[in-house]
Amino acid sequence: MSARPQSPVDEVVIAERDLPEVAAIEAQAYAFPWTPGNLRDSLRAGHLFLGLRQHGVLLAYAIVMPVLDEAHLLNLTVDPRRQGEGIGRRMLLCSMRVAATQLAARSMLLEVRPSNAVALSLYSGLGFAQIGLRRQYYPAEHGREDALVLRRGLP
Repeated sequence: MSARPQSPVDEVVIAERDLPEVAAIEAQAYAFPWTPGNLRDSLRAGHLFLGLRQHGVLLAYAIVMPVLDEAHLLNLTVDPRRQGEGIGRRMLLCSMRVAATQLAARSMLLEVRPSNAVALSLYSGLGFAQIGLRRQYYPAEHGREDALVLRRGLP
């Protein structure tokens, strides 16, 4: 992997005008992406959209749904061209911090595909532990795939 020059990465709140950029990354990153309509509906429902930008370019985003004193991480995606650089970790830490400070969440919950070893490593490395299983939760190439339900407390 070639080293990229270090430059500031800004944490931003994603607005509706940013959704085409989010949708483009979503479509590149997943075989079964959220649609632009799904993204718009989630934003209009009051879910928090956070992003990381470098030189004005969106690198990653996270969608967090507040539920009482818990934050449900609905989506965390890094531009595929920038994966493997620690951006996902930074986006997750940002999401956890904002959930704790701005949403007063005491814990964060998420679902992840058992086949997504990179995400599982990220989540377990930051203290997320499995608390459940949602059978046939995700669409897959041949049918459906289960989701592991993970949770961790927030400071």
